Amino acid sequence: MSDLPRGAFRRVDETPDEEFYRQPRFVTHIDDTAIAAVTQLYREVLPPGGAILDLMSSWVSHLPPEVEYRRVVGLGLNEAELRGNPRLSAFVVQNLNRDARLPFADGEFDGAGITVSIDYLTRPVEVLRDLGRVLTPGSPVVITFSNRCFPTKAVAIWHSLDSAGHLALVESYLREAGNWHEITSHDRSPRGRGRDPLFAVTARAGSGS
Repeated sequence: MSDLPRGAFRRVDETPDEEFYRQPRFVTHIDDTAIAAVTQLYREVLPPGGAILDLMSSWVSHLPPEVEYRRVVGLGLNEAELRGNPRLSAFVVQNLNRDARLPFADGEFDGAGITVSIDYLTRPVEVLRDLGRVLTPGSPVVITFSNRCFPTKAVAIWHSLDSAGHLALVESYLREAGNWHEITSHDRSPRGRGRDPLFAVTARAGSGS
């Protein structure tokens, strides 16, 4: 992205991501109220009965438990975590910072989610452009994030922005990708002191023309 400063996607820890994520982490990275906010967004936006792609997945997908989907595929970095995810029909182990091309056919999915992981992508526009390819036209993506991360693996530009800046940045990724429309920001932060905030950007695949 030409309008971002040099080094925007550098990280403190530039060792291969496979090494950092080799050890399974069977923990959640946001609190229960923020997780509930993610699940509610999925309930509102992702199509019941559809084929869903859980991108940058782990051992839990935060999908609404009462909703059935035809297929849920996870793509992540730790095989043990993916194997332990009860919502997945299938999974792929892939480092998107090394290979941004998704191993799926055009229009294979009816919706996608990226949960508290967008801040780790060093090639976010490429990944989101290819995500648009593998969704049917008009299908939604839900990209959620909080103020928590693995600081050594989050990109430099993420650290330099506040929450409003994060929303604007993710919107800019989708616009730059060029195959998304209805790009909308959301503040779904739970009320109450001490709770993790929860923000999201949603969009729909296709040019919208």
